[in-house]
Amino acid sequence: MNATEGATEGAARPGGREWAGLVVLMLPVLLISVTVTVLFFALPSLTAELEPSGAQQLWIVDIYAFLLAGLLIPMGNLGDRIGRRRLLLLGAAAFGATSAVAAYAPTAELLIAARALQGAAAATLMPPTLALIRVMFTEPRRLQAAIAVWASVFTLGSVVGPIIGGWLLEHFWWGAVFLINVPVMAVLLVLGPILLPEYRDPSPGRFDLVSTAWVLLAALPAVYAVKKAAEQDYGPQTLAAALVGVLFAVLFARRQRRLDTPMLDLGLFRSKAFSVSLITAAVAVFALVGTFYFITQYLMSVLEMRPLTAGLMTLPTAVSSVAGSLLGAAATRWFRPGYVIGSGMLLGAAGFVLVARLGTAADLPLLFAGLLLLGWGIGSVQALASNMVVSSAPPEKAGSASGLFESATEFGQALGAAVLGSIGVAVFRSVLADGLPAGLSAEQGAAASETLGGALAVAGELAGGAGAALAEAARSAYVAGMQTAAWSGAVTMLVMGVLAFINLRRARAGEEAPAEPAADPAR
Repeated sequence: MNATEGATEGAARPGGREWAGLVVLMLPVLLISVTVTVLFFALPSLTAELEPSGAQQLWIVDIYAFLLAGLLIPMGNLGDRIGRRRLLLLGAAAFGATSAVAAYAPTAELLIAARALQGAAAATLMPPTLALIRVMFTEPRRLQAAIAVWASVFTLGSVVGPIIGGWLLEHFWWGAVFLINVPVMAVLLVLGPILLPEYRDPSPGRFDLVSTAWVLLAALPAVYAVKKAAEQDYGPQTLAAALVGVLFAVLFARRQRRLDTPMLDLGLFRSKAFSVSLITAAVAVFALVGTFYFITQYLMSVLEMRPLTAGLMTLPTAVSSVAGSLLGAAATRWFRPGYVIGSGMLLGAAGFVLVARLGTAADLPLLFAGLLLLGWGIGSVQALASNMVVSSAPPEKAGSASGLFESATEFGQALGAAVLGSIGVAVFRSVLADGLPAGLSAEQGAAASETLGGALAVAGELAGGAGAALAEAARSAYVAGMQTAAWSGAVTMLVMGVLAFINLRRARAGEEAPAEPAADPAR
């Protein structure tokens, strides 16, 4: 179909071309979600070869997320204006090129620059994928099914990232975690012009550079503050960054109210389906990432599994998240979306309760049961919440709505690691302080109390039973911290699940969206 047809044939059934186009759209979705987690496995070998300083190592990890979070809303708006397919293909070329540069970067400085550009390119890829689905699938049931596929692939990528990273690093060098992006982007560049329609807002108004600057100046300090909080750094610099982020967020919102054609239509928040779904999706990711922050180390450092084996242990989450996304969408044939979203949050809460019962001894049935419930619940929430957000916005604003949805989930991820991570680390330090063996020096005690890895390193230096006692105490303290974080995740999802039941019980996906205008026949 062409862009005009996609916008005017309100209930047209999608054909083979649309479904093939959906497969093509899943390529960047899968890669970007994999990229978020796969780098963690490459850090040891990367650090050994490039020898970055401590600050440079942090920038290698964080700069990608900074630029991605800061540019999602502007890039969603830009795609509505210049054409979503055009922005997607430009982003694919940039993402592939920057990935190749990162793979062969000879210095830490060049890798940081490549990661920054890679984050900016990723921001051009995500909003067009969800916004193009809004145009390609105009019949509500098919639209819901297509967005469920989008959500399941995004969740799947986050979960299989550790598995892919573990496998690549057992067979190749660290640059392979970046280089795998290149052939996938090449496929997108070849098939995208053939299978994807073009769509742009026929009356976009001017692109407001001041709004772009304001949203960047709001997002970048805010993400920085969250990252520092995740490292238990609550000093003046962290507080100042948070305040700067809030200040520019307020300036951005005030400017949007005054503009005739705002970058972000704040009127969308008057729709309960839009606003509550947005918050619910962010909370679900907050709880999931905050707990998985501990589970990876739990598998490798407490249960002493190899990276690839630890990655494979998360497969139940991947499988059940896909099932939850697809079957959750199907369940709306009989139940209102709000009931399905609320039920998903409650299932996720039950999964966290099971995770909270894990101990220092391996209990794989309990682990798998908890991860299955987590995946199923959060998969259904993400699929339906993303559908509610995008279908509640008019088609010409779908790119902006998509950018906002993805920004909310990015901040949910960052806050999950910061807030639940801080809670878990505080418990770890408190419990370990009571279990430190006698005879440790002040330096050894400080290093052991910092992280589980630090405690195990100190334990390896100690002779006799003192080392074993410290290792056992550190693992027990870490599990106590993980349990506390899991209970916090369970309570958070339980409360938000009840609120979703109450606020979305009468909502239907797309019922508040304005009538669709004719699209620009850009093809």
